[in-house]
Amino acid sequence: MTSQTTISATGPGDKAPAAPSEPTPSTGLRGHPWFTLITVAVGVMMVALDGTIVAIANPAIQKDLGASFADVQWITNGYFLALAVSLITAGKLGDRFGHRQTFLIGVSGFALASGAIGLSHSIAFVVTFRVLQGLFGALLMPAALGLLRATFPAEKLNMAIGLWGMVIGASTAGGPILGGVLVEHVNWQSVFFINVPVGAIALVLGLLILRDHRAENAPRSFDILGIVLLSGAMFCLVWALIKAPTWGWGSGTTWAFLAVSVLGFALFAYWEQRVKEPLIPLGLFRSVPLSAGVVLMVLMAIAFMGGLFFVTFYLQNVHGMSPIDAGLHLLPLTGMMIVGSPLAGAAITKLGPRIPLAGGMAATAIAMFGMSTLDSNTGSGVMSIWFALLGLGLAPVMVGATEVIVGNAPMELSGVAGGLQQAAMQIGGSLGTAVLGAVMASRVDNDLAGNWADAGLPKLTQPQLDAAAEAVQVGVAPIAPNTPETIAAKITQVAHDTFISGMSLACLVAAGVAVVAVFVALLTKRGENAEAGAGAAHI
Repeated sequence: MTSQTTISATGPGDKAPAAPSEPTPSTGLRGHPWFTLITVAVGVMMVALDGTIVAIANPAIQKDLGASFADVQWITNGYFLALAVSLITAGKLGDRFGHRQTFLIGVSGFALASGAIGLSHSIAFVVTFRVLQGLFGALLMPAALGLLRATFPAEKLNMAIGLWGMVIGASTAGGPILGGVLVEHVNWQSVFFINVPVGAIALVLGLLILRDHRAENAPRSFDILGIVLLSGAMFCLVWALIKAPTWGWGSGTTWAFLAVSVLGFALFAYWEQRVKEPLIPLGLFRSVPLSAGVVLMVLMAIAFMGGLFFVTFYLQNVHGMSPIDAGLHLLPLTGMMIVGSPLAGAAITKLGPRIPLAGGMAATAIAMFGMSTLDSNTGSGVMSIWFALLGLGLAPVMVGATEVIVGNAPMELSGVAGGLQQAAMQIGGSLGTAVLGAVMASRVDNDLAGNWADAGLPKLTQPQLDAAAEAVQVGVAPIAPNTPETIAAKITQVAHDTFISGMSLACLVAAGVAVVAVFVALLTKRGENAEAGAGAAHI
């Protein structure tokens, strides 16, 4: 690693930054590496937690607000999509105006948007403020990584990144448990209200501890057309995937949106090669390991986020668990991610990323295949095995992806590479929910009418069948009031069997995605920027 760095504590022209308006408690506090790590970890934890904590709250939100299946998907997709399309732009904003400022704005906006969701009384407002959450969260994530790179010595940066990745992994996995406690003992709104005090803590810590850092070659302009093209292409892609079950996969509208998406990505790639300061310098992707790391993050998130979306409905609506019980049943997944993260970090430091990442995705594939065998009679012990294996498989990817992507990028593009790592995860999460949701909807639409007839239930009109399919897609039995008990039992059995059939197919698709990711992981390697921290044992 060279002795030069692209991050400096001084502004353009080597002028010292203006003194902060607030007093510094002590000369050793502001800019201290460990305190900086703690501060950014609080903010990042809030963003990562919200990626999965809402999964447990989704059934309660759907019931309380009368939301449709597509509405519930947008609670997740709107958040992930806003994060995904904004992360690179947010990283450039941090380079231009300072990572401290963008972090503080992100923390404040995220907390305020969270409080607004808790006060919302319609699904439209929930989705709108979830999008705002994603936009402010996008300011947080690259700024946090930029602050770590600026404050930690080069030879100790990998340890900081590993701990940062562990916080993200633990928060992502711990979301369902905390969500279960809050939904059951308070209400679904508390899942969002909790971010207000956490955000306030992160803001106070940030004002007292974080030191302003600017990129030496900060951008002076923004690739507005690139932002529009990438955002439009991503929106068209995810919108087509979500609406395809309603429109039909053979519908001209579906294919029109997909075609516009492909065209948007192509125009984006064309424009990025010609603009002076591109949103994403395409030269980054000349590195095969870096490209493999980005693809790996997308594939991992598709399998993980997409699978987790249905597991929460399976536990609550098929097994009849309370939100907190559902969260506790996911404890093996959470525990193995927390335990596995430092173990994965040690393995990656010793062996390099290739073997741990490939092994992790292989374990993820096996776990998703095992989850495809779950049914309405599966016991907690069997579930725990597959959930634990999933957590163990995901840990190396959560911890190692930043090292692979950032470490294989040129130092002057490390901030963009950090944004790519997070953008890849958010895009994958959004695509996973959309793709596996489309798989579930398609299977339910194909099987429900036949299963209903085979059970000897009264024939449904097409509107009734459509309404029933909407309920079954989230594991709910469409039982009308005053339905005789024997008929209600048959409807429940049909609904659960049809839902499980769809979930099984979705998990098999996720397992297939994880298998592809195994081969992608074999293309990764430790980058020269990661070598400096590889041997560091302690700070």
